[in-house]
Amino acid sequence: MTAASVEANAVAKAPRLDWPFLAAAVLAVALLVALVALDGQPAAAALILGGFALGVTFLKAEFSFTASWRRFIVRGDAGGLIGALILIAVASLVVVPVAALVPGFGGAIAPIGPSLLIGAFVFGIGMQLANACGSGTLYTVGGGSGRMLIALAFFIGGSVIGTLHLPAAMALGGVDPILAANYLGAWGGLAATLASLALAAAVIVGVARKRGAGFMPSRTILIGALIIGVLCIGVFLAGGHPWSVTFGFTLWGGKIASALGFDLSMSEFWQWPGPKRALAESILSDTSSLTDIGMILGAMAAAAASKPFARASWPPAKSLLAAAVGGLLMGWGARLGFGCNIGAFVGGVASGSLHGWIWFGAALCGCTIGIKLRPLFGLSRD
Repeated sequence: MTAASVEANAVAKAPRLDWPFLAAAVLAVALLVALVALDGQPAAAALILGGFALGVTFLKAEFSFTASWRRFIVRGDAGGLIGALILIAVASLVVVPVAALVPGFGGAIAPIGPSLLIGAFVFGIGMQLANACGSGTLYTVGGGSGRMLIALAFFIGGSVIGTLHLPAAMALGGVDPILAANYLGAWGGLAATLASLALAAAVIVGVARKRGAGFMPSRTILIGALIIGVLCIGVFLAGGHPWSVTFGFTLWGGKIASALGFDLSMSEFWQWPGPKRALAESILSDTSSLTDIGMILGAMAAAAASKPFARASWPPAKSLLAAAVGGLLMGWGARLGFGCNIGAFVGGVASGSLHGWIWFGAALCGCTIGIKLRPLFGLSRD
């Protein structure tokens, strides 16, 4: 009997832990929802539940920005990218007009300058080494990936390091956020956003055809994109701004650093009103943290309900090193680039903000470098 068959038999005979993990995930989310609801925060409860649903959907649909971008760069396969554009189009139908017309709501906007370009480029390198982006890290951690635990830990650390460099990066200059609705009104902004998505899709399909590759998303990806798009709308309506992932990581890192005795009061970033208030308050007051926690628990429940939980063996040391380096680069890049695939790309484009498309272009360039570096860590370029 080969070593592989012995390992397979051991896994098959191992006691199933699915239902205990499923019960733990469901109980945890129920307790969190009850806690914030009793504290008079129905929107927070909605964000936790929205994150839970996102975790389930991402894991069941295997919706991956990282893999789809890599397939497009390496083979020209555009199905995953087109799925992402469909997701954004669905979200934009509500985000653009509501952010422009309803007081209390706002889009995901950011200035355009060296900080955005550098951050997005570095993030693109990191996501290919870690083999996940912000949302991917969350749902694979929830799904029981030990490798992604390493990536998440370094993602959090890189985010805190990025807060120390962001003010200086922003001082390099740039232009104020460019929002379609500010120039064309709510409905004109929506039309421009949808037109930009159609143009991007046409270019991507053209590249795929030229390389003889497919461009139609699979049924699973298409359904996942539609559901995630609707859930993005729900998170937007509950939180008042588009779904974001990485500020939660930054906040967790800031709280850990403070607990370990690091004085963040000397950091300019942590004296800005938003970060300063978030650091002082509970993470249950932070919309990004609420959806992040919900997403981990949702993916955990989905994984535990469908197969033995966390049965995969640990990968080689070089792969773990890639996860650590990739996580560090993603954390640092997300802070300088004002978010990840979700907060900057999905949220930015769905808000009609030009920075979302610029982030996408810079991150895609970074991905080409990251793909070339993958073999150094024993990872396939595919």
